[in-house]
Amino acid sequence: MSKFYRGYGAWVARHPALVLVLSVGVVLVLCIGLIRLHVETRPEKLWVSPRSRAAREKEFFDNHLAPFYRIEQLIIATVPETPHGKAPSIVTDSNINLLFDIQKKVDAIRANYSGDLVSLTDICMKPLGTDCATQSVLQYFKMDPKNYDSFGRVGHVEHCVQHYTSADTCASAFKAPLDPSTALGGYSGNNYLEASAFMVTYPVNNEVDKQGNFTKRAIAWEKAFIQLAKEEIIPMVQSRNLTLAFSSESSVEEELKRESTADVITILISYLVMFAYISLTLGDGSRLSSIYISSKVLLGLSGVLLVMFCTWISWVFQRHWCNIYTDNNGSHPFSCFGCWGGQYVHPGSCCEETKGRLGHSRTSLAVLLDFLLQVTAFVALIVLDFQRAENNRIDCLPCIRVPTQKTDEDNENHHRKQNLLVRYMKEIHAPILNNWGVKLVVVAAFFGFTFACIALFPRIEPGLEQQIVVPRDSYLQGYFGNISEYLRIGPPVYFVVKNYNYSSESRQTNQLCSISHCDSNSLVNEISRASLVSESTYIAKPAASWIDDFLVWMSPEAFGCCRKFTNGSYCPPDDQPPCCSSGSATCGVSPVCRDCTTCFRHSDLQNDRPSTAQFRDMLPWFLNALPSADCAKAGNGAYTGNVQLRGYEDGIIQASAFRTYHTPLNKQADYVNSLRAARQFSEKMSDSLKMEIFPYAVFYIFFEQYLDIWKAALINLAIAIGAVFIVCLIITCSLWASAIILLVLVMIIMDLLGLMAILNIQLNAISVVNLVMSVGIAVEFSVHLTYAFLIGSGNRSERMKEALTTMGASVFSGITLTKLVGVIVLGFARTQVFVVYYFKMYLSLVLLGFLHGLVFLPVILSLFGPSSRCVDERKQDDRPSISS
Repeated sequence: MSKFYRGYGAWVARHPALVLVLSVGVVLVLCIGLIRLHVETRPEKLWVSPRSRAAREKEFFDNHLAPFYRIEQLIIATVPETPHGKAPSIVTDSNINLLFDIQKKVDAIRANYSGDLVSLTDICMKPLGTDCATQSVLQYFKMDPKNYDSFGRVGHVEHCVQHYTSADTCASAFKAPLDPSTALGGYSGNNYLEASAFMVTYPVNNEVDKQGNFTKRAIAWEKAFIQLAKEEIIPMVQSRNLTLAFSSESSVEEELKRESTADVITILISYLVMFAYISLTLGDGSRLSSIYISSKVLLGLSGVLLVMFCTWISWVFQRHWCNIYTDNNGSHPFSCFGCWGGQYVHPGSCCEETKGRLGHSRTSLAVLLDFLLQVTAFVALIVLDFQRAENNRIDCLPCIRVPTQKTDEDNENHHRKQNLLVRYMKEIHAPILNNWGVKLVVVAAFFGFTFACIALFPRIEPGLEQQIVVPRDSYLQGYFGNISEYLRIGPPVYFVVKNYNYSSESRQTNQLCSISHCDSNSLVNEISRASLVSESTYIAKPAASWIDDFLVWMSPEAFGCCRKFTNGSYCPPDDQPPCCSSGSATCGVSPVCRDCTTCFRHSDLQNDRPSTAQFRDMLPWFLNALPSADCAKAGNGAYTGNVQLRGYEDGIIQASAFRTYHTPLNKQADYVNSLRAARQFSEKMSDSLKMEIFPYAVFYIFFEQYLDIWKAALINLAIAIGAVFIVCLIITCSLWASAIILLVLVMIIMDLLGLMAILNIQLNAISVVNLVMSVGIAVEFSVHLTYAFLIGSGNRSERMKEALTTMGASVFSGITLTKLVGVIVLGFARTQVFVVYYFKMYLSLVLLGFLHGLVFLPVILSLFGPSSRCVDERKQDDRPSISS
């Protein structure tokens, strides 16, 4: 291989212009695909594999039932009088009147979409087709400020939070009871009147096609909603000494878009710092009089451009051939640039980093392209730059030639500069490490620190805090904090039953329901039992059971519900049109509905259960029936999206859902554990009932990865470390040397995991990728020194000193400092993702790699290092004479 590259390098040196022109030409042709580059900012596309279980379950739910509604939310809260005091109640006359004023402004929003004006009523979810299902305490006044005084002001709220399911005057404008836990926050137990926050939620209809016109209309309204909150609602709230937090369904995506440009300056500065360091390292600045010739600014800039080309080409390949879009994360070019810097200052560093980037194909492709351009274009650039310097041409202005002359003093200064680190390693660093007392302290300290880090592994939490994802100055920062502080009910969760057989021959109806004659271990009964131990199941309430309400609705006892005219068509309750005029204050027995009878008599049913035909005929009536005082069990609105009627005529309902709520989820671990508990419960019920049941909540797709994140991390780390060990074994031809490299590598990774626990860095896709890539970077700190030790001569201590002298300085200047100077700048980034997952993690990695590579490894080699190759070769040369 050495002979091949030597011959290839000589050929490039003879034809640098040809190689450079061909390389640049190929690069420019491949970069044409950038015109079709798409920057992906949708969270579900960035973080979720379409083949994951959660993604498939979401797709099933959206296509067979109904997509989960979009959420727009305001949180208005009181401020404690003292820093650690209790916040006063927000349920006062002045605050409720303020809420009416805010609602008036929200209702007045008119967003422009393609020339059409979009209002809340155009997009909101209307369960009964007339009024928006806004979750607000104003629903106790029918959302009408004119009712505030007549209904009893704050006293009416006090009454309704205790009797919201039974009092007719407390029914919402959309004809359904309003659970106070969805409209109030910051209280303990059921003390709703102690609430310190109003939770105002606007459910907006959703659709499967995220690029459809309805979604675009909703997004247009959401942007106007956020603008209103920033410009008008915040001053209104602050004037009353209250706080406001707000969010819309598209807020995270919009903030991710803003984040993609928030740290452009920081990243550019990082690049420039690394570029300046590399240019300084490649050049010779020992004499200012000739620095304009000896500097390597143009060469360094060319290297930066090559890295950028590699990044862009990898995006093109992924976009057109692998169907993967690029995200908004600037870490990819940064990683490649850090790799490039180490390789150009210290050749060979990128090869190990490529192995560490398992699971990140785009970066791997960029590194491969970087290697190809290094052995072509960059070699040609080095030749041309050398010719420029030899001809006394100015760097960056090669057309200008100046007379200059190298002196012996120049060479002496250059030699002194180059050997400063070498002298330190030889005369100070190596002798200190050769002291036996120092050796014992180093071994004990490093192994002790590693074992301490292993003990910290359980403290590493899976997840990715939402506050980290968005910029520090985002309005969502306060919203995420308020959600955890004030919310007293968790997100809805649906237990979806697939292929429910409702025929009279099947027992599945009794296996699902919870009323009389139902199985004691039915699905709905078991959900109710699970809600009693919510600490472990994360289920807050019994499920809303459409099948229970349907069976009650059609039973003869519910004489006001399932009724029919003499001609067999559906007859509504007496308090609904046409039985009762919509303008009538009271309703009696209407002549129109006087002859209506119940759908069935007891004799028509079998053990209070309908036949297959009766079930099939009555189910659409139930789902279309409007609830009212005479029949609260009607299914329109409450269960419209919970049962799929398509194809149900054959006796099989392909999809139906039973809705309940999770307990409040305040931490990332709560979200992960709630998903795990819901799946365990569903699997238990599926095995027990012999039915296919799965849980669904809107956040599951984002947290599924954390169920097996440790397994994925350990597998990828094992593969990466194993690959490194095999490559080291091939290169060094020494099992013992490869084992020592493996030991140092494992210790670095263990220590990095321990520092993650100390620095509160969570385990997620970003940190796993960083850990795997850390394997490749960590190898750089050990493999070069070990190889130098292996080919050295003398005893172990002498070879350790020789290895530090010849290779230690290169490891420090070419690997440690190259990465360090660029990483430090990221500490000033506005986005927490860069600070936590790139500044903290990479800084920790560089420091650990430096300490292990230049302190721990030399001590281990001096104590247990492999035998020298020089000795082995001498023995082989001496064997014939010995035998003779």
